Amino acid sequence: MSNSSQSSDSQKSGIATTQVSFVCQRCCQPLKLDPSFSSLDSQTYADLTAPLLTASSGKGTPLIQSTESAEPFDVDKNDGVSRKEIHSTRHSSQDSGQDFTLLGEASSFRIENLSHQVKVASNLFDVMSGHSDIDHPLCEECTDSLLNQLDQQLKITEDECKHYRESLEQLGDGNVQEQDEGVLENEIEKLKSQEVELIGKLQEIEEEREKIAEDTKKQKKELEKLEVEEERYWKEYNQYKQQLLEYQDEQRSVDNQLKYAQAQLDRLNKTNVFNATFHIWHNGHFGTINNFRLGRLPSVPVEWSEINAAWGQTVLLLHSLAQKMSFKFKRYRLIPCGNHSYLESLTDKSKQLPLHGSGGFRFFWDTKFDQAMVAFLDCLQQLEEEVERGDTTFCLPYKMANGKIEDKSNGASYSIRIQFNSEEQWTKALKFMLTNLKWALAWVSSQFSK
Repeated sequence: MSNSSQSSDSQKSGIATTQVSFVCQRCCQPLKLDPSFSSLDSQTYADLTAPLLTASSGKGTPLIQSTESAEPFDVDKNDGVSRKEIHSTRHSSQDSGQDFTLLGEASSFRIENLSHQVKVASNLFDVMSGHSDIDHPLCEECTDSLLNQLDQQLKITEDECKHYRESLEQLGDGNVQEQDEGVLENEIEKLKSQEVELIGKLQEIEEEREKIAEDTKKQKKELEKLEVEEERYWKEYNQYKQQLLEYQDEQRSVDNQLKYAQAQLDRLNKTNVFNATFHIWHNGHFGTINNFRLGRLPSVPVEWSEINAAWGQTVLLLHSLAQKMSFKFKRYRLIPCGNHSYLESLTDKSKQLPLHGSGGFRFFWDTKFDQAMVAFLDCLQQLEEEVERGDTTFCLPYKMANGKIEDKSNGASYSIRIQFNSEEQWTKALKFMLTNLKWALAWVSSQFSK
């Protein structure tokens, strides 16, 4: 048992007090003893310790010792501290260095009285520790925990005693009947024969186990081969799968391109090439082809470069319509050359009729431009006659003859020549000519669209 005492001096109302405390042997917390320890007499101590001494070998440690035979306290004259070492009867060899200290101004009477009380408590704790496996003193919490553990051990011990008691009762109640030696020998023979059979079966099972082990080894080797082949197969599968996905992407791309090309083809098939290439319309008094005005007015002096470009588009349109119909003009051949287009006479190939002008005084006295316009109107009239041979219902809105265009609504005729003609009538004649050309374009588009 380990004990340690501590004392402190305090002055309260001029009276010096001395306090001694023990330490819990489990949690090492200081303990405050119950005041009844100091009020018990010798008879009470003897009654408390009598059963413990009887249970032992008769050798107990007396709780009460006279103060005369007790070792006195060592009083240090320098600090006035009284010290004494108390040895545990149970752990005297292990805890020889444990002691307690009394502090304060202790008189000889107070020291002897306190020493007597400490000895009594210490001897009581030693007796308790010596008759159990538990060191004393203990605090309340450690005591409760210890009681719980002892209750559990008691319950386990009681259960074991109960099982032992039941086993003893069963052994006492059972009547063992003696069997004859012959019966036992027969049973032994049967058991031996069964043992031989079981040993034979065991050998067969061992042989089968060895065969199964060999088959297992073979199967493992085949399994390894199959795993290798499976890994190779999956690699090839992944490669082929990747190629398939790439080919599918390419196929989808080609399909999309094909759909787009087909859509473009359908749109182009529905598109009229002549209408898309040659757009004939009007702009006030002027007839226009591809937004080029053909003609001029005193109030609107159109540049000759624009007029020449319009004549170049007109010649190219009539030439394209004749080629589409596989028709050849009789007296002239159209030569489309942009804003320098001209007509060539089939009877006199050295004669060229330009369909472009530059204006000026000399231009108005030059008759080749007028001859070229009359020749162009003659070619358009030949195309009309060729269409009427195949389609009697075809008829142009304006009648053409001898370089003039007649308005059927009022019977007025307009000359296509620029000499000896006003710009208003010349511009109107050109507008009517473009109108007839647009009708011819519409008929050719309807007949040769496919």
